[in-house]
Amino acid sequence: MAYRELLRRWHQAVLAADDGDWDAALDAFCGIEEPPSRICFNIGCVHLRAGRLEEALRAFSKTVTKDNSLAVGYFQRGFVYLQLEMYEEALSDYQMAFSHLRQNPFIDYKQLGLRHILYAWEVLYSTAAAQCRLQQWQEAKVTLDKAVVWRPEGRTAMLALALEQVQNHLFLEPMQVPLGEFFRPRKKEIEQLDSKDFLGKPKVISSIIPNDEYIGFEPLRPQKQGFYEPSADAVRDRESGYYRVLSHYYLEDSEKLAVKANSLVFVLARGADGWATAIHDGQKLRIPTSLLEPASKMDKGKISIGIPLPPAQVPPNRLHVKQTSESPGGVNASANDAGSQMGFEIPNTQGDASSILDRPAVLRVRCECMVVVRAGEVPSLPELRTLLRERFSLQAERGRLSYRHLDGKELGAVSGEEDLGKMWQQLTDGRLTLCCQDSDSHSGRPILYRMLAQHAYPAQGPGDLEFSKGDMLDILSEVNEEWLEGHCNGKTGIFPKCFATQTSCGATFP
Repeated sequence: MAYRELLRRWHQAVLAADDGDWDAALDAFCGIEEPPSRICFNIGCVHLRAGRLEEALRAFSKTVTKDNSLAVGYFQRGFVYLQLEMYEEALSDYQMAFSHLRQNPFIDYKQLGLRHILYAWEVLYSTAAAQCRLQQWQEAKVTLDKAVVWRPEGRTAMLALALEQVQNHLFLEPMQVPLGEFFRPRKKEIEQLDSKDFLGKPKVISSIIPNDEYIGFEPLRPQKQGFYEPSADAVRDRESGYYRVLSHYYLEDSEKLAVKANSLVFVLARGADGWATAIHDGQKLRIPTSLLEPASKMDKGKISIGIPLPPAQVPPNRLHVKQTSESPGGVNASANDAGSQMGFEIPNTQGDASSILDRPAVLRVRCECMVVVRAGEVPSLPELRTLLRERFSLQAERGRLSYRHLDGKELGAVSGEEDLGKMWQQLTDGRLTLCCQDSDSHSGRPILYRMLAQHAYPAQGPGDLEFSKGDMLDILSEVNEEWLEGHCNGKTGIFPKCFATQTSCGATFP
């Protein structure tokens, strides 16, 4: 039995005994599995109080068996032996009790939970009582003389009367532990039986992130990762929400840069004086409203979605492809990049797009294709550029064109003039990203190995591979230590390596 449960039942038995319900106390004591010596002593005291001498004798015998140095246990068993007229056994127990006093005048059992002091003269007095019943009157007189030496102050008259009774061959009544006294558990241990909440329940009083003029109490709210969005009570302006900063903003009378261009801020209120109160990077500031424009749906999608963080993982830095200007016939290539990016300025055209393209726009094109190099033939740099130029030209004619919708969740295919018109409607700040993917980019490419998606990954760019948790990914190449190129659900793209784990099968697939 666990010590905690033993304490609980021990305490229940003590409470029952204090209320006078000795049967309930006995049931609680006897319900303890493998009881220690002090519990056995308590059981013996309950039986002795009820007059059940045989049961009391068995309980006290278990007490001294489990703790053969417990003097009070021998003392109580000697008393029971005397009541059962087993005088030789009683005399032996009293002598054992006196020997375990170890020449001490008394033993105080308060530290062990028994509110009783066992004195040496009491043990000798009971020893003389046993000797009287064995008709050992001379030995009883010697024992009482010895008790006088150990007697405390105020007990001289009692021992003198006992000597007189022995001389007249009269029996002495033995002493015992007062009825109702038994070993109790420690108070500190009982207080620790019930678990306590020392910290109490949390209550939000204030926040390090300012709530504008809002003062008071509000319940704990889950915060969005990376951004702070105040509660409805704290936002009083209808124009509150996320805004994009059009240009760098410096603090008044200072050259310190407060907010970079294209940063997102949460506007709490817009004043009539042309200034807005906003929160940026966890700090409240005032910024001119002329520098703000409402954030697009794509921007808000990035805020709420982002790259989900796997447990105990740090998201890798995204790949950055540096492009340098080349002659019209040249193509830039990098051995570590999964695709190529090209920027074009789209002039104003006639037709349906004329109302949208009222000014020049920048179209960023991400191209991804497969180039086969024959074994044993290492092309030179001019040959490699020629090979890439031919492949990009072929891909520009036959490749699949797609763009990302404003909500940032789906890719839209461009297969006709109607799709092209929808694409131009996705222009944001005069910019648009177009993905040109090889129509047979996966066919014929070797699969290095396969991985199992541990977390869902929503695509963050046109060249990303979007998948759900549990999808099987075919790994086509290792871009770097943090990014892989893979194929899943008919799509090919790159994704962070930490979002998937390699399957147990490590064989290379053809």
